[in-house]
Amino acid sequence: MKSQRRTALQVALVSCLAFSFLLFIAFGLVTAQEQKPATPAPRQTPTPQPAPQQEGREAGETEIVNKDLVTLTVTVTDTYGRYVSGLDKKAFKVFEDKEEQEIEYFSDDDTPVSVGILFDVSGSMSQDKIRKAREALSRFIQTSHDSDEYFLIGFNSRAQLLMDKTRDGDAVLNKMTFVETKGNTALYDACYLGVEKVTRGVHNKRAILLISDGQDNDSRYTFSEVRRLLKESDVVVYSIGILGGNDPGSSLGMEGQATLDEMSAVSGGKAFFPNTSAEMDELFERIALELRHQYSIGYSPKNFKNDGKWHKLKVKVTPPRGLPRLFVRSREGYYAITNPR
Repeated sequence: MKSQRRTALQVALVSCLAFSFLLFIAFGLVTAQEQKPATPAPRQTPTPQPAPQQEGREAGETEIVNKDLVTLTVTVTDTYGRYVSGLDKKAFKVFEDKEEQEIEYFSDDDTPVSVGILFDVSGSMSQDKIRKAREALSRFIQTSHDSDEYFLIGFNSRAQLLMDKTRDGDAVLNKMTFVETKGNTALYDACYLGVEKVTRGVHNKRAILLISDGQDNDSRYTFSEVRRLLKESDVVVYSIGILGGNDPGSSLGMEGQATLDEMSAVSGGKAFFPNTSAEMDELFERIALELRHQYSIGYSPKNFKNDGKWHKLKVKVTPPRGLPRLFVRSREGYYAITNPR
């Protein structure tokens, strides 16, 4: 009996050892399988994506995003009226209310412009005047940057958008070929519409080319309202006052010339009054060249307050050694209103 019991115990012990050995092997296999490194998945090379671009904005164009940044378009000329390019940031100083500011943005690149062309098509503009002005405008377009954006606005008794956001200069000229002249002169309304359009353009540089032979006599807006708008914007106005002619209302007169001078000066631009077709051609080309030789300057005012107050600006330039005195033209100031763009 004892022998049989011992034999049964030995069998049970052997069975337990065998079962434990099998468990040990199985566990080892599972552990080894878990520790075996997984085969790496093929590496995915990301496809390069272009930088986010605002709709309608050209690739590579600098966008100024600081809402409190005051931007200035600055023209520098020598004593002979020739444009001076190649100056660096150190040559410029910007003063706001006589306090010097730190320049944060500076560029002298030949960048494209959003241009509003305001063309007088009132009854006093004869077909001969239209033809001469159109020929001069062709010189402007030929000399301008290839990527300039144009808005064409015709005005007589009311201002009307004839072409919206186009880079096709020939299309602008063709639009002026068969224009019909009639009615009074809503010059201020045209300026208001022009500023509104170019400030929505794709380029940071903005300008208006105003072509007229008469004073305003049919606008809803007043001169004071337009002047205030120009002070609030960063749009540079160049006025071409067409003199002469025997048509009623064709003479600008002293008051008309003073109006164009004031609107241009307050924006940092200039008014011109050519006497001949050749002089008009030269001036249009000169304006196009000026737009391509300007400096862009930006700064954040110290202790900026969005209080709507007027702040006077002054830009000074120190000529490099060996150069004579230089002259600076830019806008006179700004109202402290945060730019929503």
